[in-house]
Amino acid sequence: MATTKGNLTIDSENIFPIIKKWLYSDHDIFIRELISNGVDAITKLKRLSSMGEADIPSGEEYKVTVYASPIEKTLTFVDNGIGMTMEEVDKYINQIAFSGATDFLEKYKDKDENDQIIGHFGLGFYSAFMVSDKVTIESLSFADGAAPVYWECDGGTTFEMREGNYDKRGTRITLYLSDDSLEFANEYRVKEIINKYCSFMPVEIYFINEDEAKKKASEEIVQEKESKASKEEDELIGGSEVADDAVDTDAADTEDKDAPKPLNDTNPLWMRTPGECKDEDYIDFYQKVFLDFKEPLFWIHLNMDYPFNLKGILYFPRVNPNMEQLEGKVKLYNNQVFVADNIKEVIPEFLLLLKGVIDCPDLPLNVSRSALQNDGFVQKISDHITKKVADKLSGMYKTKREDYEKFWDDISPFIKYGCLRDTKFNDRMTDYMIFKNIEGKYITLPEYLEAAKEKHENKVFYITDEELQAQYIEMFKKTGTDAIYLTHSIDNPYITNLEMKNEGVKFLRIDADVNEALKGDSLSEDDAKAYTDKLTETFKKALSVEKINIKVESLSDENISSMLTQSEESRRMADMMKMYAMGGMPGIDYGKDAETLVLNANNKLVKYVLDNPEGENTDKVCQQLYDLAVIANRQLTADELTRFVARSNEILGLIIG
Repeated sequence: MATTKGNLTIDSENIFPIIKKWLYSDHDIFIRELISNGVDAITKLKRLSSMGEADIPSGEEYKVTVYASPIEKTLTFVDNGIGMTMEEVDKYINQIAFSGATDFLEKYKDKDENDQIIGHFGLGFYSAFMVSDKVTIESLSFADGAAPVYWECDGGTTFEMREGNYDKRGTRITLYLSDDSLEFANEYRVKEIINKYCSFMPVEIYFINEDEAKKKASEEIVQEKESKASKEEDELIGGSEVADDAVDTDAADTEDKDAPKPLNDTNPLWMRTPGECKDEDYIDFYQKVFLDFKEPLFWIHLNMDYPFNLKGILYFPRVNPNMEQLEGKVKLYNNQVFVADNIKEVIPEFLLLLKGVIDCPDLPLNVSRSALQNDGFVQKISDHITKKVADKLSGMYKTKREDYEKFWDDISPFIKYGCLRDTKFNDRMTDYMIFKNIEGKYITLPEYLEAAKEKHENKVFYITDEELQAQYIEMFKKTGTDAIYLTHSIDNPYITNLEMKNEGVKFLRIDADVNEALKGDSLSEDDAKAYTDKLTETFKKALSVEKINIKVESLSDENISSMLTQSEESRRMADMMKMYAMGGMPGIDYGKDAETLVLNANNKLVKYVLDNPEGENTDKVCQQLYDLAVIANRQLTADELTRFVARSNEILGLIIG
């Protein structure tokens, strides 16, 4: 058959510079595209064989093999799938997916380099030109009597196609790498990319270092010749047959040992039914895929065929209490082909804090996020995933309450974030939100409010730091007043959400004010004002400040001398200002000016200051009372701590004379 030459059916002088720069944001994705094409070719052949339309030998081992040659600067992809005839190569390669390139050029020629451009025009094969100076195709169709075809293109708009000599069913695509893309001939780099994109493709994928294979083959030929010569020599001197058998056995053992192994798992855990999977399977998969040595808390296995095809596993990982930010990774697959990490249009945003895999064949392999944002079908998928997670959690609450409570401290940040980001999820989880109280028991918000109705109706006291707020916690315990633990950064916005959803309910940090339950005999307004005015002047002088907020209370525990409080509104505003400052915005310091020093009128140290405003040691007592109140609320600065230690030593010296 004569050689055919021609122009690719595109309306541009040269599409390839645009393909090289704009087709995909990550150039390494071409490996995924070409392997995926090979897998598709095998899948089509299997389907035809099952329908009786292709005569394939029984026991056929289907595979895609990737060969790399650093010496030749080539990367080759071989499959034993359906293959192509010359007419098919002309249709699917030369015409570039039915002239779809015209639309491609028009739409993307002026795109900014940061834009994510996705191949909607069947351009997967052409991703090869992102890294190649020349690409060749050798293919033999499964059809009876089909002639092999050879195709070649050097990255311009011209190609050469003729009958080839490829004698194996399937397709071999060879990339002659450009000088700036030689990394893709490196064995470890190629394996890294295959592991990234193709770890779970449904057809076995092999890698062979072509240079090493040729070297080994040459060495084996030399060894075979030497062995043959040695054997002939042994025969001349009466060598035994036993020795020959031993040599053959060793050769067989070596062959088995050196046989290449597939790089992928063709039957990943999420493709199996939950009934087939054991706990250790889930844990092994989690640790292997996410490189997390800690075992996950629990998981949700998604497996549905209607109204859409969706499979996957979502893991709730253990939270590192020292990390403010939660970071997960949910991998999106299409028919076991990796698409991307953390695509929030498909996976609800709050679930991106989890770790897991979602496989949805109904989505395009090359996902355009801008298109997905307006896709109603995609929204249904997202809603369904949210519902399945809520069903799992509510079911655990109802039937495995002990496990639910055991996991709560780890999973609550995920759930609270979900409630903030997703109204439907929030509604589904309302009855299953629990909080650890001051006694270490888990209760719901309605249970807390009911128990506290007589002492502080509609007020919810909470703890953010068990160590810093230990004094307040002890006071609450002594008076039988309850509080709940809210120790994660997500809790600040979450309680605001709860206040909006529960009219009249107010959350107060345990040190926001002096709870009525902590007070002893009431102090008359006149006495309180007189004490406050007197102590304010004394403390201003002792602390060398122009302003200080002081409040005198009669506390039931006379051993408590001083406390530092900050109104809930001021503290939340201060936290918000800190957040703005961290984000680069100028912040306002709502710190010390919003604090109030509460002094206990029943404490003997406070009484001493009242009775001895000009006493020799009054300044030291005032300074010590203030620092003790600060220590119970927050950390002292370095200078404050230095002065506190020196003063403490001085006071101890006065005691012993």
